[in-house]
Amino acid sequence: MNLRLVPALLVLGAALSACNPVGSPPQRTFSVSGHGEARAAPDIAMVSTGVRTQGATAKEALQRNTAAMSEVFKAIKALGIADKDVQTSNFSVQPIYEPYREGQVNPQRIVGYQVFNQVTATVRDLARLGEALDTFVSAGSNELQGISFSIDKADPLRDEARTAAIKDALHKAEIMTKAAGVKLGRLVTMSESGGGRPMPAAPMAMARAEKSVPIAAGEQVLDADVQLTYEIE
Repeated sequence: MNLRLVPALLVLGAALSACNPVGSPPQRTFSVSGHGEARAAPDIAMVSTGVRTQGATAKEALQRNTAAMSEVFKAIKALGIADKDVQTSNFSVQPIYEPYREGQVNPQRIVGYQVFNQVTATVRDLARLGEALDTFVSAGSNELQGISFSIDKADPLRDEARTAAIKDALHKAEIMTKAAGVKLGRLVTMSESGGGRPMPAAPMAMARAEKSVPIAAGEQVLDADVQLTYEIE
């Protein structure tokens, strides 16, 4: 053996002995997962609405769209929706082709253009959501892409879901160690994965304004998943 390697090997051997003393049993651990949920009624709604127009030329289609969208923006402002709660979410200009004929050899001819402009508006007063939908359509919106609900200040609910997830994991750990005839030791690691986003649940309430579209606001669910690792004594 190369004598110059002997001191290094002695140091490495001492370090390994210190980390895992001879004769000491290996650390026994097990992991358990927990899931928690918190529920609440949503307090805001995001409405995606817009205008789709056509014209013989791109300029004509765009002019028509601009005029119609200007009215939609006026309606949004009249509802008291703040500028920060309105955002353009889609805008496109596309050609319109003549219908394809069976056996056609020549490329399809462009016969016009289509312009689509869409905004997403956040309605913070759900009691006026039906009224808002009526107003958008009356102002000239001919495209309603969807409505989604959420919770404006969701952090307290997220914390509630995390607490429930940890309690769920701890309960499982206590049940499992008791059934296995071992003692639960100290907590080694703890981590969170996924969850945290408001998700729709079963309908719970109806947001309705006088003479307007009835809308089911429902209920939002925020969930959390954790994983705990314990020593076994």
